[in-house]
Amino acid sequence: MAKSSRRRRAAKLQKGSRDDRISSLPNDILVNILDRLDVRDAVRTSVLSRRWSQLPAMLPQLRINAQDILPSKIKTGMSDDELVRMSNAVVIKATKSILARRDPVECTIRFFSATFYLSDDAPLSVGHAVGSAMVTHKIEKAEFRVLTQKKRLECTIGDMLTYGKRFVLFFNKCLNAFAGLTRLCLQNLRFAESDFVSNILVTCKQLNYLGFLNCDTKSWITLQVEHAQLSELSIVNCRFDMVELTWLPKLTCLAFEIWIAFNEPPLSFGYVPLLEVLSLSNVAYNRHKMVKLSTFLGETSVRDLKLGFKCEKIWVQPECLAGRQAHVFHQLRILRLFGIPEGYDLTWTMFYLEAAPSLEELYMTVVDHPCEMEMDEKVRRRESYSENKGVQWESPTPNFKHHRLTKLAFFCFQSEEYMVSHVRRVMKAAVNLGDVYLYDRVTCIYCEGVEPLKPIVFPKTDEQMSSVEKQIREGTESPAIIHFLSAAEISDDYLARICEDG
Repeated sequence: MAKSSRRRRAAKLQKGSRDDRISSLPNDILVNILDRLDVRDAVRTSVLSRRWSQLPAMLPQLRINAQDILPSKIKTGMSDDELVRMSNAVVIKATKSILARRDPVECTIRFFSATFYLSDDAPLSVGHAVGSAMVTHKIEKAEFRVLTQKKRLECTIGDMLTYGKRFVLFFNKCLNAFAGLTRLCLQNLRFAESDFVSNILVTCKQLNYLGFLNCDTKSWITLQVEHAQLSELSIVNCRFDMVELTWLPKLTCLAFEIWIAFNEPPLSFGYVPLLEVLSLSNVAYNRHKMVKLSTFLGETSVRDLKLGFKCEKIWVQPECLAGRQAHVFHQLRILRLFGIPEGYDLTWTMFYLEAAPSLEELYMTVVDHPCEMEMDEKVRRRESYSENKGVQWESPTPNFKHHRLTKLAFFCFQSEEYMVSHVRRVMKAAVNLGDVYLYDRVTCIYCEGVEPLKPIVFPKTDEQMSSVEKQIREGTESPAIIHFLSAAEISDDYLARICEDG
């Protein structure tokens, strides 16, 4: 019994020693540890001691997200309205509590992010608290991510008008906060006043990032974008007659995805001297005109280009470039082609290798996603979806060679002839290709339980892999290493490159 008691005391002393070792660390190291946790977990450490209770107020980065706080509807039995109100209440409390305890001299806020629902008085409460903090504290970067209770596909025009009115009220009553924001993300808003989007740009002079998802104005407008600081702009599934990038001297990254215009994308490039990263994605119908990127991109010098097709018709026109047009792709280093429909010849993608002599990395995804596609045949006919989704192209230089491409990553690869022959085609052309990564079908959480439109034929066994590799290498002398990988083996770097907007 005495021996057991001594063991318990020794265990307590050992535990106490460990606790003391942590507590003996200086504040800056403890704050660095807490900075790696989300706000909720960091705040929970406040109960440990008086000293620990002061540490959350020293965090250099604050991310308060209503979506992280939102509990399961099934577990709580609450309605959607109750869950949103509860989550917003926690965001308000956390924002006010942490900002109120900041030391304006010693604790610089490097990054503050608040994600909340556009509901009740929560936006005003958060906006006023952040506006006051901007006056009394040094905040290097601040972000508002404004959510709506209904998701994009659930929103009616009436819902969007209601959300738009709420946001305008929030904006007009919290101008101090918006004037200091460096990032702003908006969704599902329809503005009654056609010039309100311009008001956002004029008021938010510090913005580095601006994102619109499913936003528009009551009357279709030409949106002229002028901003001295904006470096990233995302316009996805929005309805504007035209978006003119008039003057954006610091813009480096642009996403312009899902447009309605049937001629060319309703986007024009003005003064964008630093634009390097461009993402264009659309669902093309029979009525859509093929886009000639050499004309559309004009004088830009894009280095990282993503083109998305949403498993439907290829909407870019392969070209035979010459003269001035040939310079459009000369700076291109990374090309990402995603949502290419299954079953169609891929020769047209060689156009980019011929047009982009400096291309180093090529990423491709060929897949049919039932969750993204319109599957009803009657609807497809009525909406003029294309039955022939492919595009034909013949190289003007049959023995073309490319000297800079070092990586080819092919996602959702299958051992079908049109895919095998395309990998062979790239390997023949790219004389310095080092690695070819062939990945199995990437799991889609939205397609779970839905049968693939076609059987999946990815080589699984060593024998199958050896057979497919032999087919690929037939007639080539490429030293490139071919890797057959499961979707689980996709690196974080590649995942970031193939990530599609929902």
